[in-house]
Amino acid sequence: MSRESKDDRLVFFHAREVSTFTAIATTPMDTTPGFPTLRIVSHPLIQHKLTILRDRGTPTKIFKELVDEIAMLMAYEATSDLALEPVPVDTPLEPTVGQRVSGKKLTLVPILRAGLGMVEGIYRLVPGARVGHIGLYRNHDTLEPVDYYFKVPSDAAERDFFLLDPMLATGGSAVAAVASLKRAGATRIRFLCLVAAPLGVRRLAASHADVTVYCASLDRELNEQGYIMPGLGDAGDRLFGTR
Repeated sequence: MSRESKDDRLVFFHAREVSTFTAIATTPMDTTPGFPTLRIVSHPLIQHKLTILRDRGTPTKIFKELVDEIAMLMAYEATSDLALEPVPVDTPLEPTVGQRVSGKKLTLVPILRAGLGMVEGIYRLVPGARVGHIGLYRNHDTLEPVDYYFKVPSDAAERDFFLLDPMLATGGSAVAAVASLKRAGATRIRFLCLVAAPLGVRRLAASHADVTVYCASLDRELNEQGYIMPGLGDAGDRLFGTR
């Protein structure tokens, strides 16, 4: 079976599973009652791809491709209100005035390691973006973040930052990462994730009310181990084949 036909079979087989996730919010981006900092990107292509992503049978290769694609589609929405400035341009026929994104270039900051899976998709959409890194991991006993690496451009106050992590679960890592960016001078920060738990969204909003969260789904809850339910498992393990 060719790669195309195999992928097509997987896509259409899993498309019929959408109806099983009845507890998942799919409201428009600008109407999320009770979560003023949350924007759910409910585009049909994103929701379709997310359903395949959730399936435990989706192999690592396709999982990585889907994370990449969903991140790019979400970034299209998350960049919709970036400031523009006029710029002269000579077309083949005459001079005119176009528009370009103003200010310093956008900076993508994945939270290692799972956030790395979201970088390339957004980078293809915004090829001039800078890329920083924040190293955080969650202590599985305390569920609190442990910081081990931080590197972003030195002129952080002049940039827009997209903080990237596929999961917003307890919110501990997100709160810590935003705090680190703010200490470096960042003032314009958006958090992009694939799925979020209500606890994580509320915790991030309580600590950083100025940070808008973009996600593809607000899931039901966390289990006793701090995993999002229904979720999609451990995103890092599924991205890098370490499950």
